[in-house]
Amino acid sequence: MTENGDSTNIDSVAPHSRHSNKTLAILVGGGPAPGINGVIRSVTIEAINQGMRVIGIYDGYKWLAKGSANQVERLTIDKVSRIHFRGGSILRTSRTNPTSDPVAMEKVLGVLTELEVDYLVSIGGDDTAFTAMRIAKQAGDQLQVVHVPKTIDNDLPLPGQMLTFGYQTAREFGADIVKNIMEDAFTSTRWYFVVTMGRKAGHLALGIGNAAGATLTIIAEEFHGRPVRLASVCDILEGAIIKRRLLGRDYGVAVLSEGLIESIEKDDLRGLDNVEVDEHGNIRYAEISLAQIVKDVVRKRLKARGIDVTIVNKNIGYELRSQPANSFDLEYTQNLGYSAMSYLLNGGTNAMIAIRDGGPYIIKLDDVIDAESGRIATRLVDIDNPYYRMCRNYMIRLERSDFTEGKRLSRLARVADCAAEEFRAQFGYLADL
Repeated sequence: MTENGDSTNIDSVAPHSRHSNKTLAILVGGGPAPGINGVIRSVTIEAINQGMRVIGIYDGYKWLAKGSANQVERLTIDKVSRIHFRGGSILRTSRTNPTSDPVAMEKVLGVLTELEVDYLVSIGGDDTAFTAMRIAKQAGDQLQVVHVPKTIDNDLPLPGQMLTFGYQTAREFGADIVKNIMEDAFTSTRWYFVVTMGRKAGHLALGIGNAAGATLTIIAEEFHGRPVRLASVCDILEGAIIKRRLLGRDYGVAVLSEGLIESIEKDDLRGLDNVEVDEHGNIRYAEISLAQIVKDVVRKRLKARGIDVTIVNKNIGYELRSQPANSFDLEYTQNLGYSAMSYLLNGGTNAMIAIRDGGPYIIKLDDVIDAESGRIATRLVDIDNPYYRMCRNYMIRLERSDFTEGKRLSRLARVADCAAEEFRAQFGYLADL
């Protein structure tokens, strides 16, 4: 089914038809994600069954952009038949993006021509999808291109609630880690601030926190697009710790989305310990530990209140990326690979493949370009969606009733060692977030 509702007959091509002796190439761009090998396997098997020669290109666009045709391997059914049980990518991957350099793009097309590639399957995230679109446009009738969307961040603009492959496995493994941390928090009576991957969107943090039953999860989207103040993030965490203490629990786990750090007002970060800037005064976000920063601020605040809490900061993300795919992603990636091949075999190009209602769903790459940036649009967490509201309902956070019920407010203020009005003045605005 195309995005416009047109059907695609995925079973209309007979084995060893006019596609015999054609060459199909596969490459992987961006970061690792569970299930990459599943796509490589299913595409390879289906292409060979159609009589094609299949080559795997190593390291994404890295060597193609240098004009090298040497980093390739002929793929066979024997080589790929069991690779879907492995994590990582047998073709490796890289973040090389040739679209910013016309010379590099010409080299990419030159190598694909030299290798006599008729079909290209790219596997990756937003940058890899954008490159696929550019190749499809510049190659014209020479080459058909299809992109299989991959990211554990789940932030590509697939319609509705369709997932990017790798997300479910990463969420499952991440939730297992957080569940173990929650048990440690209970056993040792401490708090953990856990930052999960999610450079632009909070899907993974929210999914992990919800599945594990973490005390609370904070994502950038909940601030409604407004600049995020560091004090607000710390208020949410401090308020949750105080509320948990009122409930008789001196422990907990807060999950924070990695993307929060780039949403925080820059002036709130400059001058803090361990925040580096370059020669132009720009903050080096890659060097910042969000969990460490908020831990230091919240611990200092609580100490001033006479509350002794041990807080441990932890990042999880790289542990998730090359985890072997779970059963969901094993099946999902096989179906994605088959659907990608079917689309190419029926003359399609310049599109992204998804699965909807058990069948292929074709999304033209031109339709997911953000008009302002010229790049693939980012799918953020929809905080107005019932899913987010359900997740939020099970979190321990300060909420409106904590400020409207006099006894509750007085008890919270007593735990915080301050007057009720002072507590309301600092934390009351959180009820509107």
